[in-house]
Amino acid sequence: MAFQKYAFALAAAGCLVLSGCGDKTEEPAAAQKTAAAAPAKSEPLKVAWVYPSPRAEEGWSKQHEEARELIEKKFGDKVQTQVVDNITTTVDAERVIRDLAVQGNKLIFATSFSFMNPALKVAKEFPDVKFESCTGYKTAANFTNYNARFYQARYLAGKLAAAMSQSGRLGYVAAMPIPEVLQGINAYTLGAQTVNPNVQVSVVWTNTWYDPGKEGDAANTLIGQGCDVLTHHTDSTAVPATAESKGVKVISYHSAMTKTAPKQLIGAVTHHWDEYYTHRIQEMLDGKWKVEPVWGGAELHMVRLSAITPAAPKAVVDDINAVYAKMEKGEFNVFTGPIVDNEGKVQIPEGKSADDKMLNTMNYFVKGVVGKVPNG
Repeated sequence: MAFQKYAFALAAAGCLVLSGCGDKTEEPAAAQKTAAAAPAKSEPLKVAWVYPSPRAEEGWSKQHEEARELIEKKFGDKVQTQVVDNITTTVDAERVIRDLAVQGNKLIFATSFSFMNPALKVAKEFPDVKFESCTGYKTAANFTNYNARFYQARYLAGKLAAAMSQSGRLGYVAAMPIPEVLQGINAYTLGAQTVNPNVQVSVVWTNTWYDPGKEGDAANTLIGQGCDVLTHHTDSTAVPATAESKGVKVISYHSAMTKTAPKQLIGAVTHHWDEYYTHRIQEMLDGKWKVEPVWGGAELHMVRLSAITPAAPKAVVDDINAVYAKMEKGEFNVFTGPIVDNEGKVQIPEGKSADDKMLNTMNYFVKGVVGKVPNG
Protein backbone atom coordinates (compact mmCIF):
# COMPACT_ATOMS: atom_id res chain seq x y z
CA MET A 1 0.00 0.00 0.00
CA ALA A 2 1.28 3.43 -0.85
CA PHE A 3 0.19 6.37 1.18
CA GLN A 4 0.95 10.05 1.17
CA LYS A 5 1.82 12.32 4.04
CA TYR A 6 -1.23 13.83 5.54
CA ALA A 7 -1.56 17.45 6.69
CA PHE A 8 -3.13 17.82 10.05
CA ALA A 9 -6.35 19.86 10.19
CA LEU A 10 -6.66 22.51 12.87
CA ALA A 11 -9.96 22.52 14.73
CA ALA A 12 -11.56 25.95 15.09
CA ALA A 13 -13.75 26.55 18.11
CA GLY A 14 -17.02 28.31 17.42
CA CYS A 15 -18.70 30.77 19.79
CA LEU A 16 -22.36 31.49 20.43
CA VAL A 17 -23.45 35.12 20.34
CA LEU A 18 -26.55 35.94 22.35
CA SER A 19 -28.57 39.12 21.69
CA GLY A 20 -31.50 40.67 23.52
CA CYS A 21 -34.77 41.72 21.84
CA GLY A 22 -37.53 44.32 22.41
CA ASP A 23 -37.21 47.49 24.49
CA LYS A 24 -37.17 45.99 27.95
CA THR A 25 -34.49 47.43 30.20
CA GLU A 26 -34.08 44.05 31.88
CA GLU A 27 -32.65 41.15 29.86
CA PRO A 28 -34.51 37.83 29.76
CA ALA A 29 -33.31 35.39 32.39
CA ALA A 30 -31.78 33.11 29.73
CA ALA A 31 -29.67 35.97 28.48
CA GLN A 32 -28.39 36.93 31.91
CA LYS A 33 -25.85 34.07 31.81
CA THR A 34 -22.51 35.65 31.18
CA ALA A 35 -21.36 32.89 28.82
CA ALA A 36 -22.61 29.74 27.23
CA ALA A 37 -21.27 26.52 28.68
CA ALA A 38 -17.94 25.68 27.03
CA PRO A 39 -18.05 22.58 24.86
CA ALA A 40 -16.54 19.52 26.50
CA LYS A 41 -12.96 19.00 25.43
CA SER A 42 -12.55 15.81 23.44
CA GLU A 43 -10.46 13.11 25.05
CA PRO A 44 -7.11 12.37 23.39
CA LEU A 45 -6.67 9.19 21.42
CA LYS A 46 -4.75 6.75 23.59
CA VAL A 47 -2.06 4.86 21.66
CA ALA A 48 0.39 2.30 23.07
CA TRP A 49 3.54 0.53 21.95
CA VAL A 50 5.06 -2.71 23.24
CA TYR A 51 8.80 -3.24 22.65
CA PRO A 52 10.83 -6.47 22.91
CA SER A 53 13.99 -4.71 24.11
CA PRO A 54 14.96 -1.60 26.13
CA ARG A 55 13.84 1.58 24.39
CA ALA A 56 16.90 3.56 25.53
CA GLU A 57 19.33 1.13 23.91
CA GLU A 58 20.44 1.67 20.33
CA GLY A 59 18.58 -0.77 18.12
CA TRP A 60 15.13 -2.02 17.11
CA SER A 61 13.10 -0.58 19.97
CA LYS A 62 15.00 2.70 19.91
CA GLN A 63 13.85 3.33 16.34
CA HIS A 64 10.21 2.77 17.26
CA GLU A 65 10.68 4.98 20.31
CA GLU A 66 12.09 7.82 18.22
CA ALA A 67 9.06 7.54 15.95
CA ARG A 68 6.71 7.61 18.97
CA GLU A 69 8.40 10.77 20.24
CA LEU A 70 7.89 12.40 16.86
CA ILE A 71 4.23 11.38 17.00
CA GLU A 72 3.80 13.20 20.31
CA LYS A 73 5.26 16.37 18.79
CA LYS A 74 3.14 16.16 15.65
CA PHE A 75 -0.21 15.49 17.31
CA GLY A 76 0.19 17.32 20.60
CA ASP A 77 -2.79 16.93 22.94
CA LYS A 78 -4.80 15.02 20.34
CA VAL A 79 -2.87 11.88 21.27
CA GLN A 80 -1.74 10.33 24.54
CA THR A 81 0.96 7.66 24.20
CA GLN A 82 2.15 4.86 26.45
CA VAL A 83 5.08 2.44 26.22
CA VAL A 84 6.03 -0.86 27.80
CA ASP A 85 9.50 -2.06 26.82
CA ASN A 86 11.85 -5.01 27.34
CA ILE A 87 9.08 -7.63 27.01
CA THR A 88 10.90 -10.84 26.15
CA THR A 89 8.33 -13.65 26.48
CA THR A 90 4.96 -14.34 24.86
CA VAL A 91 3.35 -14.83 28.27
CA ASP A 92 4.44 -11.36 29.37
CA ALA A 93 3.44 -9.93 25.99
CA GLU A 94 -0.14 -11.18 26.33
CA ARG A 95 -0.42 -9.84 29.86
CA VAL A 96 0.98 -6.43 28.94
CA ILE A 97 -1.11 -6.04 25.77
CA ARG A 98 -4.29 -6.97 27.62
CA ASP A 99 -3.47 -4.50 30.39
CA LEU A 100 -2.93 -1.72 27.83
CA ALA A 101 -6.34 -2.44 26.32
CA VAL A 102 -7.96 -2.39 29.77
CA GLN A 103 -6.35 1.01 30.43
CA GLY A 104 -8.24 2.47 27.48
CA ASN A 105 -5.69 2.45 24.68
CA LYS A 106 -7.57 2.32 21.39
CA LEU A 107 -4.61 1.58 19.11
CA ILE A 108 -1.83 -0.79 20.17
CA PHE A 109 1.35 -1.46 18.20
CA ALA A 110 2.98 -4.80 19.06
CA THR A 111 6.49 -4.40 17.68
CA SER A 112 7.84 -7.93 17.54
CA PHE A 113 7.08 -11.03 15.48
CA SER A 114 6.80 -12.97 18.74
CA PHE A 115 3.99 -10.64 19.90
CA MET A 116 1.72 -11.52 16.96
CA ASN A 117 -0.20 -14.42 18.48
CA PRO A 118 -0.54 -12.89 21.97
CA ALA A 119 -1.82 -9.64 20.43
CA LEU A 120 -4.28 -11.51 18.21
CA LYS A 121 -5.64 -13.37 21.24
CA VAL A 122 -6.21 -10.10 23.10
CA ALA A 123 -7.72 -8.48 20.00
CA LYS A 124 -10.55 -11.02 20.05
CA GLU A 125 -11.37 -9.94 23.62
CA PHE A 126 -11.44 -6.21 22.78
CA PRO A 127 -13.27 -5.70 19.46
CA ASP A 128 -13.38 -1.91 19.92
CA VAL A 129 -9.56 -1.67 20.10
CA LYS A 130 -7.30 -1.72 17.03
CA PHE A 131 -4.12 -3.82 17.09
CA GLU A 132 -1.16 -3.78 14.72
CA SER A 133 1.58 -6.42 14.59
CA CYS A 134 4.99 -5.33 13.36
CA THR A 135 6.63 -8.04 11.18
CA GLY A 136 3.61 -10.29 11.68
CA TYR A 137 1.38 -11.67 8.94
CA LYS A 138 -2.03 -12.48 10.46
CA THR A 139 -5.16 -10.33 10.25
CA ALA A 140 -8.60 -10.16 11.89
CA ALA A 141 -11.49 -7.70 12.06
CA ASN A 142 -9.51 -5.34 14.33
CA PHE A 143 -6.01 -6.70 13.76
CA THR A 144 -3.55 -5.94 10.97
CA ASN A 145 0.18 -6.07 10.33
CA TYR A 146 2.95 -3.86 9.02
CA ASN A 147 6.55 -4.42 8.07
CA ALA A 148 9.46 -2.84 6.25
CA ARG A 149 11.37 -4.29 3.35
CA PHE A 150 14.56 -4.57 5.37
CA TYR A 151 16.15 -6.61 2.59
CA GLN A 152 16.36 -3.52 0.36
CA ALA A 153 18.79 -1.77 2.69
CA ARG A 154 20.54 -5.12 3.32
CA TYR A 155 21.35 -5.33 -0.38
CA LEU A 156 22.99 -1.91 -0.23
CA ALA A 157 24.83 -2.87 2.96
CA GLY A 158 26.26 -5.90 1.17
CA LYS A 159 27.86 -3.61 -1.41
CA LEU A 160 29.47 -1.58 1.37
CA ALA A 161 30.64 -4.65 3.28
CA ALA A 162 32.31 -6.23 0.24
CA ALA A 163 34.01 -2.94 -0.61
CA MET A 164 35.45 -2.62 2.91
CA SER A 165 36.44 -6.28 3.39
CA GLN A 166 40.04 -7.38 2.90
CA SER A 167 39.40 -11.12 3.23
CA GLY A 168 36.13 -11.45 1.30
CA ARG A 169 34.68 -13.21 4.38
CA LEU A 170 31.60 -11.54 5.84
CA GLY A 171 29.94 -12.57 9.11
CA TYR A 172 26.21 -12.45 9.84
CA VAL A 173 24.63 -12.94 13.29
CA ALA A 174 21.01 -14.02 12.74
CA ALA A 175 18.10 -14.54 15.11
CA MET A 176 15.49 -16.92 13.70
CA PRO A 177 15.46 -18.86 10.39
CA ILE A 178 12.24 -17.25 9.17
CA PRO A 179 11.69 -15.75 5.69
CA GLU A 180 12.26 -12.18 6.87
CA VAL A 181 15.73 -13.04 8.17
CA LEU A 182 16.59 -15.20 5.16
CA GLN A 183 15.60 -12.36 2.85
CA GLY A 184 18.13 -10.16 4.61
CA ILE A 185 20.97 -12.69 4.49
CA ASN A 186 20.37 -13.41 0.81
CA ALA A 187 19.97 -9.76 -0.17
CA TYR A 188 23.16 -8.88 1.70
CA THR A 189 25.03 -11.60 -0.17
CA LEU A 190 23.64 -10.59 -3.56
CA GLY A 191 24.62 -6.97 -2.95
CA ALA A 192 28.11 -7.99 -1.86
CA GLN A 193 28.54 -10.09 -5.00
CA THR A 194 28.07 -7.02 -7.20
CA VAL A 195 31.36 -5.76 -5.73
CA ASN A 196 33.15 -9.07 -5.16
CA PRO A 197 31.63 -12.10 -6.98
CA ASN A 198 33.66 -14.48 -4.79
CA VAL A 199 32.53 -13.14 -1.42
CA GLN A 200 31.45 -15.63 1.26
CA VAL A 201 28.91 -14.98 4.00
CA SER A 202 29.00 -17.09 7.17
CA VAL A 203 25.95 -17.19 9.46
CA VAL A 204 25.67 -17.96 13.18
CA TRP A 205 22.16 -18.31 14.65
CA THR A 206 21.17 -17.15 18.14
CA ASN A 207 17.57 -18.48 18.01
CA THR A 208 16.42 -15.43 19.92
CA TRP A 209 15.79 -11.81 18.99
CA TYR A 210 17.40 -10.31 22.06
CA ASP A 211 20.15 -11.94 24.06
CA PRO A 212 23.34 -9.86 24.29
CA GLY A 213 25.36 -12.80 25.60
CA LYS A 214 24.46 -15.11 22.72
CA GLU A 215 24.89 -12.32 20.19
CA GLY A 216 28.35 -11.49 21.51
CA ASP A 217 29.37 -15.16 21.44
CA ALA A 218 28.13 -15.47 17.86
CA ALA A 219 30.17 -12.42 16.85
CA ASN A 220 33.30 -13.91 18.41
CA THR A 221 32.71 -17.18 16.55
CA LEU A 222 32.55 -15.36 13.22
CA ILE A 223 35.66 -13.34 13.98
CA GLY A 224 37.41 -16.62 14.81
CA GLN A 225 36.40 -17.91 11.36
CA GLY A 226 38.21 -15.02 9.69
CA CYS A 227 35.28 -12.68 8.98
CA ASP A 228 36.49 -9.09 8.86
CA VAL A 229 33.12 -7.35 8.47
CA LEU A 230 30.16 -8.26 10.70
CA THR A 231 26.48 -7.44 10.65
CA HIS A 232 23.45 -8.75 12.54
CA HIS A 233 19.72 -9.35 12.52
CA THR A 234 19.32 -9.25 16.30
CA ASP A 235 18.08 -6.55 18.63
CA SER A 236 20.90 -5.64 21.00
CA THR A 237 24.16 -3.73 20.58
CA ALA A 238 26.28 -6.80 21.38
CA VAL A 239 27.57 -7.47 17.84
CA PRO A 240 28.78 -3.89 17.25
CA ALA A 241 30.23 -3.82 20.77
CA THR A 242 32.16 -7.04 20.14
CA ALA A 243 33.38 -5.80 16.77
CA GLU A 244 34.55 -2.55 18.34
CA SER A 245 36.47 -4.39 21.04
CA LYS A 246 38.15 -6.70 18.51
CA GLY A 247 38.93 -4.05 15.89
CA VAL A 248 36.57 -5.57 13.29
CA LYS A 249 34.38 -3.51 10.96
CA VAL A 250 30.65 -3.70 11.52
CA ILE A 251 27.37 -2.67 9.92
CA SER A 252 24.73 -2.24 12.61
CA TYR A 253 21.05 -3.04 12.31
CA HIS A 254 17.91 -1.10 13.28
CA SER A 255 19.80 2.08 14.17
CA ALA A 256 23.21 3.64 13.61
CA MET A 257 25.04 2.36 16.68
CA THR A 258 27.72 5.04 16.62
CA LYS A 259 27.98 5.25 20.41
CA THR A 260 28.60 1.52 20.65
CA ALA A 261 31.13 1.24 17.81
CA PRO A 262 32.52 4.73 17.15
CA LYS A 263 35.67 3.47 15.42
CA GLN A 264 34.52 0.30 13.66
CA LEU A 265 31.02 1.20 12.45
CA ILE A 266 31.07 1.56 8.65
CA GLY A 267 27.31 1.82 8.08
CA ALA A 268 23.88 0.96 9.42
CA VAL A 269 20.71 -0.62 8.05
CA THR A 270 18.16 1.67 9.68
CA HIS A 271 14.38 1.60 10.06
CA HIS A 272 12.14 4.65 10.04
CA TRP A 273 8.57 4.30 11.31
CA ASP A 274 7.35 7.86 11.81
CA GLU A 275 5.62 8.28 8.43
CA TYR A 276 3.72 5.03 8.90
CA TYR A 277 2.66 5.78 12.48
CA THR A 278 1.58 9.30 11.51
CA HIS A 279 -0.62 7.91 8.75
CA ARG A 280 -2.27 5.23 10.89
CA ILE A 281 -2.94 7.51 13.85
CA GLN A 282 -4.44 10.16 11.58
CA GLU A 283 -6.73 7.46 10.19
CA MET A 284 -7.84 6.64 13.72
CA LEU A 285 -8.57 10.29 14.44
CA ASP A 286 -10.54 10.55 11.20
CA GLY A 287 -12.45 7.32 11.87
CA LYS A 288 -10.94 5.73 8.77
CA TRP A 289 -8.67 3.03 10.23
CA LYS A 290 -9.07 -0.29 8.46
CA VAL A 291 -7.32 -3.63 8.20
CA GLU A 292 -4.68 -2.92 5.61
CA PRO A 293 -1.41 -4.91 5.76
CA VAL A 294 1.60 -2.81 4.75
CA TRP A 295 5.01 -3.97 3.57
CA GLY A 296 6.82 -0.76 2.77
CA GLY A 297 10.34 -0.07 1.66
CA ALA A 298 12.33 2.76 0.15
CA GLU A 299 9.23 4.18 -1.54
CA LEU A 300 7.84 4.95 1.93
CA HIS A 301 11.29 5.78 3.38
CA MET A 302 10.95 2.97 5.91
CA VAL A 303 14.48 1.63 5.31
CA ARG A 304 17.82 3.25 4.55
CA LEU A 305 21.55 2.58 4.59
CA SER A 306 22.80 5.24 6.99
CA ALA A 307 26.04 6.39 8.61
CA ILE A 308 28.22 5.29 5.68
CA THR A 309 31.87 5.69 6.60
CA PRO A 310 33.86 8.41 4.80
CA ALA A 311 36.44 5.71 4.09
CA ALA A 312 34.09 3.90 1.70
CA PRO A 313 35.12 4.08 -1.99
CA LYS A 314 33.28 6.91 -3.73
CA ALA A 315 32.26 4.71 -6.66
CA VAL A 316 30.54 2.26 -4.31
CA VAL A 317 28.76 5.03 -2.41
CA ASP A 318 27.57 6.54 -5.70
CA ASP A 319 26.28 3.11 -6.75
CA ILE A 320 24.48 2.66 -3.41
CA ASN A 321 22.77 6.03 -3.79
CA ALA A 322 21.79 5.34 -7.40
CA VAL A 323 20.24 1.97 -6.56
CA TYR A 324 18.34 3.44 -3.59
CA ALA A 325 16.92 6.12 -5.89
CA LYS A 326 15.64 3.35 -8.18
CA MET A 327 14.13 1.55 -5.17
CA GLU A 328 12.28 4.73 -4.21
CA LYS A 329 10.69 4.77 -7.67
CA GLY A 330 9.90 1.05 -7.64
CA GLU A 331 12.33 0.45 -10.48
CA PHE A 332 14.63 -2.07 -8.78
CA ASN A 333 13.84 -5.52 -7.38
CA VAL A 334 16.64 -7.06 -5.33
CA PHE A 335 15.52 -10.60 -6.11
CA THR A 336 15.66 -10.58 -9.90
CA GLY A 337 16.88 -13.73 -11.65
CA PRO A 338 18.92 -15.60 -12.33
CA ILE A 339 19.30 -16.45 -8.64
CA VAL A 340 20.77 -19.81 -7.67
CA ASP A 341 20.86 -21.24 -4.16
CA ASN A 342 24.02 -22.53 -2.52
CA GLU A 343 23.15 -26.09 -3.56
CA GLY A 344 23.04 -25.18 -7.26
CA LYS A 345 19.27 -25.05 -7.70
CA VAL A 346 17.77 -22.19 -9.70
CA GLN A 347 15.32 -20.44 -7.36
CA ILE A 348 14.48 -17.48 -9.60
CA PRO A 349 15.05 -17.91 -13.35
CA GLU A 350 16.53 -15.25 -15.58
CA GLY A 351 14.02 -12.60 -16.56
CA LYS A 352 11.83 -13.22 -13.50
CA SER A 353 11.56 -11.34 -10.21
CA ALA A 354 10.36 -12.62 -6.86
CA ASP A 355 6.86 -11.54 -5.89
CA ASP A 356 5.77 -11.12 -2.27
CA LYS A 357 4.51 -14.70 -2.02
CA MET A 358 7.93 -16.01 -3.04
CA LEU A 359 9.67 -13.70 -0.60
CA ASN A 360 7.41 -14.69 2.29
CA THR A 361 8.08 -18.39 1.75
CA MET A 362 11.85 -18.05 1.23
CA ASN A 363 13.62 -21.04 2.75
CA TYR A 364 17.06 -21.20 1.11
CA PHE A 365 20.47 -19.58 1.05
CA VAL A 366 21.72 -18.05 -2.19
CA LYS A 367 25.05 -19.05 -3.64
CA GLY A 368 27.80 -17.48 -1.55
CA VAL A 369 26.22 -18.18 1.85
CA VAL A 370 28.01 -20.90 3.82
CA GLY A 371 25.91 -23.71 5.33
CA LYS A 372 22.28 -24.78 5.28
CA VAL A 373 19.07 -23.23 6.54
CA PRO A 374 18.22 -24.86 9.90
CA ASN A 375 15.19 -27.13 9.88
CA GLY A 376 12.11 -25.93 11.73
